[in-house]
Amino acid sequence: MGEEAAGVRPELVREAEVSLLECKVCFERFGHRQQRRPRNLPCGHVVCLACVAALAHPRTLALECPFCRLGCRACDTSDCLPVLHLLELLGSTLHASPAALSAAPCAPGVLTCHHAFGGWGTLVNPTGLALCPKTGRVVVVHDGKRRVKIFDSGGGGAHQFGEKGDAAHDVKYPLDVAVTNDCHVVVTDAGDRSLKVFDFFGQIKLVVGKQFSLPWGVEITPQNQVLVTDAEAGTLHLLEVDFPEGALRRTERLQAQLCGPRGVAVSWLTGAIAVLEHPWALGTAGNSTRVKVFNSTMQLIGQVDSFGLNLLFPSKITVSAVAFDHQGNVIVADTSGPAIICLGKPEEFPALKPMVTHSLSRPVALAFTKDNSLLVLDTASHSIKVFKVMEGNGG
Repeated sequence: MGEEAAGVRPELVREAEVSLLECKVCFERFGHRQQRRPRNLPCGHVVCLACVAALAHPRTLALECPFCRLGCRACDTSDCLPVLHLLELLGSTLHASPAALSAAPCAPGVLTCHHAFGGWGTLVNPTGLALCPKTGRVVVVHDGKRRVKIFDSGGGGAHQFGEKGDAAHDVKYPLDVAVTNDCHVVVTDAGDRSLKVFDFFGQIKLVVGKQFSLPWGVEITPQNQVLVTDAEAGTLHLLEVDFPEGALRRTERLQAQLCGPRGVAVSWLTGAIAVLEHPWALGTAGNSTRVKVFNSTMQLIGQVDSFGLNLLFPSKITVSAVAFDHQGNVIVADTSGPAIICLGKPEEFPALKPMVTHSLSRPVALAFTKDNSLLVLDTASHSIKVFKVMEGNGG
């Protein structure tokens, strides 16, 4: 039957692999062999048999769906025949696709998913992602019992802190996270509208409250200062903090009259600052977004909004995150594609170049490692996906 799929376009096959033929718990492709067989849960979600066995209680066989939490027993699951039939239909195409992709000419900068880590249970509805500049460890904030989770650079060895609770040092509803040059973890907490600073082991160092209406995005500058957006007040703030002492030394409002600012990023090459706005806060279209870029003296040097991007790109773009790569290009995550897109340097705006158009569900945060790998926080799959330029790409 694989021959019937010979005329299927490669991009459709890749989309099928990511959206339909991959277990969203372990990120392994479904297959006909026992442990990889797709199994229907009573709620309608599909996971592989190995994950059913891992999720089930060893004696009662009781388990919860990792996506909707509906309870069932392992014996209540059944083979997902549509997925098995699709595997059979696309069989030869699927086996050929990795080789075809590596042989196909790719534009410079196009990235391929190298591996993923996290997954439901390890992460729950994650919202923010950051890298420790010294250690390369990955820090994520999410909706788990302990709100801050730290992974080693390979995705293992996680430790966690930031209890969910009502005390001043607890983390109620984290929105974003950043890591300072001396390994302090900075979290924006919408629950009590504060900024919280922890050391890397989870000890609270500082709580900055009463200065923000709704602190959202947070980023660290090369000078180890803290940038914070206030989505409700429409402002961007710079904070100077003595992190070892846990003391706030100075605050400065860098920008006002922004429209629902959320994400913020800084280029370590040029000092430029990018802010992601959501103008819907002023009554415009609910999915409208705008990226503004300021130079190191806070002069506006480039901007582009959803309308402008949609004129230049064949599909709708809704920006959910912004970052700079090591060359000073502005990189955005798009939840409509979903995709990761390079907008070019601010003075060239917008010079659109897709970087990732596969293996994503709902990207909400971006970070570049020292070796130029791209980490994408995918909140729909509760995971971090690592993209690299594979050898042979770019010709």
